[in-house]
Amino acid sequence: MKRLIGCWSFNRLIAGQGGMQGLATFTPLDPDGLAYREQGRLKLLTGTELEAEREYVFREHRRGFDVFFKESPSRLFHAIELAGSDDGVLTGSADHLCHFDRYQSTYTFRPEGSFAIRHVVSGPRKDYMMITTYTRAA
Repeated sequence: MKRLIGCWSFNRLIAGQGGMQGLATFTPLDPDGLAYREQGRLKLLTGTELEAEREYVFREHRRGFDVFFKESPSRLFHAIELAGSDDGVLTGSADHLCHFDRYQSTYTFRPEGSFAIRHVVSGPRKDYMMITTYTRAA
C-alpha cells in the first residue's frame, strides 16, 4: 500500500449519469493505514456541475486491504484480497450491502503504476456502474 502514498489524478465514469475528474491523495495515518481524500468536479448528463469530495481509510492486511468509511465509529466498506496474474496485474473484489443496495467492487492495480476501481451498484434505490481510473499526478 505504500506505493499509493501521494497524489493521483482520477477520471470517473458513472454510466448513464455523468462523470467526475479530480485529484485524490493517500496520506499515511500509521504503519498500516492510509487516509484517502478525493476532490473534483462532478458533471451530470443533465448539465449540472458540482464540486464533490469523498474520504475513506485504507488499512493493509496480509492479503490485501480493508476500506473503511471515514466516520466515527469507523465502518467497513469492504475487505479486498488481492491476487496476482502472469502479466503482473493485481486484482481483488468484494461486495457490500448498504440497506438493500448491493455494491460489487473490483480493484485492479497495473504493473506500470495506474489503478482502477469499478463499482456495480444495484438495488431498489440505486442502479449504476462507476469506473474510476487513477494515474500518478504530475
